Amino acid sequence: MEINIVYSFFLIFSGAAVLASVALFTRQPLILAYIVLGALVGPYGLSLINNSGLLADISEIGIIFLLFLLGLDMQPKALLHVLRKATLVALLSSVAFAAIGYLIAIIFGFTATEAMIVAIAATFSSTIIGIKLLPTTVLHHRHVGEMVVGLLLVQDLIAIVALLILAAGDDGISIMNLGKTFLALPILIGVTFLAVKYVLLKLFSKFDRFHEYVFLLAIGWCLGIAELAKAMGLSLEIGAFIAGVTIATSPIAQYIAESLKPLRDFFLVLFFFSLGASLNLGLLPDIAIPAILLSLILLAAKPATFYGLLRTMKEDKKTSWEIGFRLGQISEFSLLVAFLAASKSMIGESASVLIQATAIIMFMLSSYIVVLNFPSPIAISDKLRRD
Repeated sequence: MEINIVYSFFLIFSGAAVLASVALFTRQPLILAYIVLGALVGPYGLSLINNSGLLADISEIGIIFLLFLLGLDMQPKALLHVLRKATLVALLSSVAFAAIGYLIAIIFGFTATEAMIVAIAATFSSTIIGIKLLPTTVLHHRHVGEMVVGLLLVQDLIAIVALLILAAGDDGISIMNLGKTFLALPILIGVTFLAVKYVLLKLFSKFDRFHEYVFLLAIGWCLGIAELAKAMGLSLEIGAFIAGVTIATSPIAQYIAESLKPLRDFFLVLFFFSLGASLNLGLLPDIAIPAILLSLILLAAKPATFYGLLRTMKEDKKTSWEIGFRLGQISEFSLLVAFLAASKSMIGESASVLIQATAIIMFMLSSYIVVLNFPSPIAISDKLRRD
């Protein structure tokens, strides 16, 4: 039986409020409460909500707003400087993480194709976790925040290429399609900067006293550029980030950022809920050992690998470790890789659940590490809490 959306929202936000209260009293990260709630009331738990697909679509808007707000705090010149260093680090680290994923999958009896998909899933770090736990008013204006963002952006481009290859399936992917994807990025950046300079900033300047209009125009710009990016073969997230960066130099950027924060948090609750709801609990006993082992090895390998590569780039020890731990999980892109590979019959359900379970385990453990040791908006310690 299909549950209506109003009742679904009631269960999600009332349940989240209850579990979040428990989490705060027991000094646990709030993200854990949202994931546990999804597992409890979702299709594989009590099945009180079985329309998790719709909720996942809605929650993606939270990711879009998160990247848009991130872009609003990034100055274009500083971002370009960081990307030069981040590209090499992201490429080399991706090879190391893919090798770990492939070897673990082969050891536990998965096919070579399934092991390759697990390897791809192990490559990326989570934009949601990385940015959600990054203080918006402190680290974004510091080198740590800039490097985290730069590495995530390069990984997003790698993820897009991987998804293009998977979507092509047995037909393969042409060099022309890959070329179009990489050509689309500078074209999108150029179009958005021109639109901001000759249209958007003039509208903001003329009607800035109408706060409702500024709010609506900002949302329209964010979602419009996100959809344009998707139509050009990029991702919604990259489009939203570019939409934010292009107006970061505007005096009104900080007002927009503050206005959209509650909206962002609303949708992010849905994202983490849908993550827990999508996990097939019945298959967990079969893949528990490989999922736990893969999670623990990657949790150790990711910070160490980023640390080593960043040190070779003349970063100091403290910065290198912090960036490594903030990126010490696999990505929501990994879940999309699992879904797409399963839909193409490239992997079985066990391999798909392995990737999902690894993502959830790493999301939770990585969140613990960051929240307990580094500045974040949801830090348990007052000393580390930074919005």
